[in-house]
Amino acid sequence: MSDNFWKDRNVFITGCTGLLGSWLTDALVDRGANVVGLVRDLVPGSNLKELGCWEKINVVRGEVEDYPILERALNEYEVDTVFHLAAQTIVRIANRSPLSTFESNIKGTWNLLEACRRVETVNRVVVASSDKAYGTHEKLPYSEDAPLQGRHPYDVSKSCADLLARAYFETYDLPVTVTRCGNLYGGGDLNWNRIIPGTIRSVYNGEAPIIRSDGKYIRDYFFVRDAVAGYLLQAEKSGEDGVRGEAFNFSEERQVNVLELVNLILKLMGREDIQPKILDQVKGEIRHQYLDSTKARRVLGWKPLFTLEQGLGETIEWYRRFLADH
Repeated sequence: MSDNFWKDRNVFITGCTGLLGSWLTDALVDRGANVVGLVRDLVPGSNLKELGCWEKINVVRGEVEDYPILERALNEYEVDTVFHLAAQTIVRIANRSPLSTFESNIKGTWNLLEACRRVETVNRVVVASSDKAYGTHEKLPYSEDAPLQGRHPYDVSKSCADLLARAYFETYDLPVTVTRCGNLYGGGDLNWNRIIPGTIRSVYNGEAPIIRSDGKYIRDYFFVRDAVAGYLLQAEKSGEDGVRGEAFNFSEERQVNVLELVNLILKLMGREDIQPKILDQVKGEIRHQYLDSTKARRVLGWKPLFTLEQGLGETIEWYRRFLADH
């Protein structure tokens, strides 16, 4: 990955205040890019502020559901590269509020793709999909040629967004690529109902962490700094044969169930005396999901730099500092 690639390049990021968006913004600012971030809500505790990025980027206030704002921003800032990360990402909220999820995740994606099609300065678009886009399959791990067949609101929204990206490539030759990652984690995620930040906060406070499921759901857990490296590398290579128009899985390729994950966090935090509380209340979620990232390794030359233990160790330290200051 070449840092010089991004120097003075105009980059537009939707979802820049989120977990991945904040770390990606920080990485691009460090590499000299001119970053424009689309911001819907002002979040005082956003990792963008923790990283000191607020004062270093141009902020466009608006949301992906508003097409004119997207086209105006891409035109006025003469954007070269687009990272489309904005989405409603919490499965439980998606199940509770499907219409707003479809508005942001599906309509927001076609708005962004159409704006990119119409603005001639755009040379590369990276669309964030998810392992959830695959839906339920008997054969695991998922490879990129597996059908996209989401069945629940969040999964369906990501299947649709993924397919829309493919349609804009096939029909209009839009220079788009797609990323499919496992469950991202890392410092800066303030969605406390997610298993990793929620568990760390509970343990920090000396409380029993809550497992909403039966603890046996199997997932990929993917460190955000590895994801950032994957996104940047994919964008840099997006014009090459075998990359343009393609989707790539990114994963450490290690599968753990929720209870194993929580117990690992307890061990790393030195609180194995605490027992998690298992509610077994989850419905409408896929039981087993994990990815095969052979294609990213072979075509992009990518590989993860962090083990689960290393990533969790950094994440725990981030939350210890954050919680001590808040």
